[in-house]
Amino acid sequence: MLALMLGSGGAYSQRSSDAPTLGSTAQALIDYARQSNPGFAAVRAETSAAHERVTPAGALPDPTFEVELMDATNTMTGRSASLLPGQVGETRYRITQSLPGWGKRKLATKAAEAQATQADAMRDVAWVELAAKIETLWLRYYAADRELDLNREALTLLQGLEDLSLTRYRLGLLPQQAVLRMQREITAQRLAFVDIEQRRNGLASGLNGLLSRAHDAPLAEPVDPAPFPERLEAGTLFEAVASANPEVNAAAFGIDLAHAERERTYQDRLPDFALGVRNNRPYEGKASWDVMFEVMIPLQQSSRRAKERESEYMLMAAQARREDAQARASGELGTAWSMYAQGRETLRLLDHTLLPQAQATRDASRAALTTGTVDFDSVIEAERQLIDIRTRRLQAELDTRLALTEIKKLTGDLK
Repeated sequence: MLALMLGSGGAYSQRSSDAPTLGSTAQALIDYARQSNPGFAAVRAETSAAHERVTPAGALPDPTFEVELMDATNTMTGRSASLLPGQVGETRYRITQSLPGWGKRKLATKAAEAQATQADAMRDVAWVELAAKIETLWLRYYAADRELDLNREALTLLQGLEDLSLTRYRLGLLPQQAVLRMQREITAQRLAFVDIEQRRNGLASGLNGLLSRAHDAPLAEPVDPAPFPERLEAGTLFEAVASANPEVNAAAFGIDLAHAERERTYQDRLPDFALGVRNNRPYEGKASWDVMFEVMIPLQQSSRRAKERESEYMLMAAQARREDAQARASGELGTAWSMYAQGRETLRLLDHTLLPQAQATRDASRAALTTGTVDFDSVIEAERQLIDIRTRRLQAELDTRLALTEIKKLTGDLK
């Protein structure tokens, strides 16, 4: 007996350790996707690359080193041609350092920082989109799982009625048509079960795809999500859209980038410079040093003016994109808020009115069946109405939670 207990305990422990734990909540899936989703990993890498561009943006260009062989054919000295320094008429060594015009390095750094900031904002946009997609799929996965439970419960009830109908049919108290109808209802319920189970498996595969897991990797049974918030103020939500919406913030940082690029474009009116030092070493002569100063001559004025106009248009486009992002976010929030408010009211009516009435009708019809005051058709119809109302209640909860997810996404509350 001790050996059997130990063996069964080991088997139980093995089953417990093998049971999947990922998938019980949407937040667990979202946390897992932060490190496993390859698309978001690419966005993170691009953001890191944008930050690494800040330092070289304001750095000086590398200096150049030049070796010049004068009279390489040695025509003046009568010797044979050579390509070796010191074996020609004169060898010149020159080092040149380019120097951007005043303020250009600072503006280049500012533009690179603006690009890095916008990359951070775009990373946040990508993450919110991914998190919202995961939560949406998980909610549908949760609803399908609960719908399976409702279907099992309804099937159990119908099978109990089938046994009762067969008993009454054998006693001659029930016509054959009633038994056949009961069996049709059970078959329809089983077909619905297969459909729901396939839908649930498809949603699980979709979640595994977002997590970069095998399509058939096991997921835990979903637990009930958190209760709905007590109050949601529409005014507060619309204020959050203007200040915390990820797409609006990304568009706002795009304006900062356009400002920095415009300043840098106008700064290109100033010339760039270069300083050089040259060492001259003639063959069998004394070495000498030269100092050089170069300045760029800004002659291509039409090209510069076109670039300046381009920067102005880019700034106008960035400002328009921000206004468009805020307008779209506000419109989407209005739609989501309307769906959420409607869903909450629908749930209230179903929970406090329609569902209790359907349950009472079902219980009354089943009680009346035992006394023979109603027929089986009335009982089946009452059971069907209760199943339909429970399914409708689950669908209303799903729609309301999906609207809440959209609200959290638009207000920047989805982490």
